[in-house]
Amino acid sequence: MKPITHQWTAVIRKQSPARLLLFSFMTMIAFGTLLLMLPASSRTGTIPFVDALFTATSAGCVTGLSVLDVAETLTPFGQGVLLALIQLGGLGIMTLSTLLILGTRGRVGFAGNLIIQDSFTHSGKKHPSSILRAVIQVTVAIELLGALLLFCRFYPGTPSLSQAVWLSLFHSVSAFCNAGFALYPDSLTQFRGDLLVNGTVSFLIIAGGLGFLVISELTGEVGPGRRWRWARMSLHTRLVVTTSLLLLLSGTLITLFLEWHNTLKGLPLMEKGVAAFFQSVTLRTAGFNTLDFSAMTNGTLFLSMIFMFIGASPGSCGGGVKTTTIATLFFMGRSRFKGADHVDAFSRTIPDKSVEKATHLMMMAFLVVILGTLVLLSSEMGMLTHLESRGRFIELLFESISAFGTVGLSMGVTPTLSTVGRLCVTVLMLVGRIGPMVVAVAISREQSPPLRWAEEDIMIG
Repeated sequence: MKPITHQWTAVIRKQSPARLLLFSFMTMIAFGTLLLMLPASSRTGTIPFVDALFTATSAGCVTGLSVLDVAETLTPFGQGVLLALIQLGGLGIMTLSTLLILGTRGRVGFAGNLIIQDSFTHSGKKHPSSILRAVIQVTVAIELLGALLLFCRFYPGTPSLSQAVWLSLFHSVSAFCNAGFALYPDSLTQFRGDLLVNGTVSFLIIAGGLGFLVISELTGEVGPGRRWRWARMSLHTRLVVTTSLLLLLSGTLITLFLEWHNTLKGLPLMEKGVAAFFQSVTLRTAGFNTLDFSAMTNGTLFLSMIFMFIGASPGSCGGGVKTTTIATLFFMGRSRFKGADHVDAFSRTIPDKSVEKATHLMMMAFLVVILGTLVLLSSEMGMLTHLESRGRFIELLFESISAFGTVGLSMGVTPTLSTVGRLCVTVLMLVGRIGPMVVAVAISREQSPPLRWAEEDIMIG
């Protein structure tokens, strides 16, 4: 009879990478839920199961939505559990699992190769062990740098050295992993005009949202005797950097224009610019805020939902449909408008399979958000008419998109959600973190190729 470990290994290797990824995240969330329900995790007694599940999912999926006051409710042990879930979710539980296998057996299976290469590269040219080393090194280096910079600001205002170190480390990891959890009740509002805090957190969020492949390629071009050349970058990196810069710039200008006489009213000119830029950065699925989103104009909220839906970049700590998806669809529309039968960008042709994947991903993302919003509307408003629930619709739609994009921003409705609403948001966060296509593949069964019938043209538009 084979040992149990060998039996488990055989079973795991038979599973698809999508199912392994989904199972790993669900296992991590389950353990996190149990740890948060321990009396040692809470200052106010045992945390209810649904609240613990919601919090563990939000941390593991690096979202940031919370039904609890993290600073007031969780003990240092509970905050440590939360930080561990954020770090595991940011890097990807399968990455750390494969790292363990590499350390014990020196190799990974074919399924492990596919998962790592799909999560952290746009092609299968890099070996998983080198990818893992690069991911760990980059993560540790950036998070320690961020913690050091934040410590310079937090230490003068905290009663002890240990507390300042903990605050710095927690917020650095939370920012780089795009989680958005803060140990301050007002997120980072009290630091709205602080250049060091805003600059450091923004840098961490942007770095965590670019993706490890982009970071390694950008830093690899910098060195003695090497000249940085944009044309030498891969198409993936150029799409990510260009789209990210356009989103950050447009988000800043839109916030300044629409909120100048609203949430930015009365602030000094420099503080207005810093706050607008930070809000644009945090929409990259970070979840921190220095302005009150519940007090913003409808135009700002509408555009914020679009930015949250787009999210970060592939292979990063962030969620959403990703910047390359939007860029691919934009270039597809431009090519079709020009009458071209192929999609090109930056003097390169984007493969048809990538265009098809972007289209399918967008369709499934829309479907997930629509279904999630319908469930929230039913569970939170019931049979209320439109006149009786004015303003509630945009709050719940904002919550649904924020959960799917693993952003973590809220208009203040998260703590008021019913049990059904909290479970719905929990599912949205999990689907948004792993990706709707991965979830669909994970729960689907192997089927034979469908029959292809005779073609018949139809009129469109």
